[in-house]
Amino acid sequence: MNSEAESGANPSIVYVVDDDPSMREAVGMLLRSVGLRVESFASAQEFLAFSMPDVPACLILDVRLKGQSGFAVQEQIATSKLGLPIIFMTAHGDIAMTVKAMKAGAKDFLAKPFRDQDMLDAVAHALAADEQRRAANRSVAGLRRCYESLTPREREVMSLVASGLMNKQIAAELNLSEITVKIHRAQAMKKMEARSFAEFVLKAEALGVKAERPPVQAPRA
Repeated sequence: MNSEAESGANPSIVYVVDDDPSMREAVGMLLRSVGLRVESFASAQEFLAFSMPDVPACLILDVRLKGQSGFAVQEQIATSKLGLPIIFMTAHGDIAMTVKAMKAGAKDFLAKPFRDQDMLDAVAHALAADEQRRAANRSVAGLRRCYESLTPREREVMSLVASGLMNKQIAAELNLSEITVKIHRAQAMKKMEARSFAEFVLKAEALGVKAERPPVQAPRA
């Protein structure tokens, strides 16, 4: 493994996996020139054994590696739920290979030799995508922490609110007074840091919190 970083560079990391030393060096120098930290690996095994820090990152991966193909590495990353954006590169690419990689979630597929700008653009897009994924995960994690602070009754009220019921209907559903429902709802909104009823409902939907309602039976004739 070879680690290359610039002092004061942004915290993002680009992982490069290629069994060709000259290619690893060339890609590393290119990315280092724009202030990126680079971690280079000669094999998939080296990369998969590496302890990755919790920062935005992407993987530049050669399709044909000794011992294990790039596609096999892609499958392992997908199985591990890492969510790491992958940019494939190969000197033997074809349309079928490109389609396979993109269908499996690759961010880009570059044929060797590639233009420096094409690689830099692909890396910029992949890192931006990973940062967006991380921001979304942080947002959901924050919502879950708020949700865990709710009492069981507040969770019930929240789920029924998200199902579209009014206070009066919720009161009947839970055998409570309407004023009690309003108190529980107000407390739940406060704990969920919802500034409005609409935001409260949106947060419930983001968490998948929604009561299962039985279908309404049509009145008999």
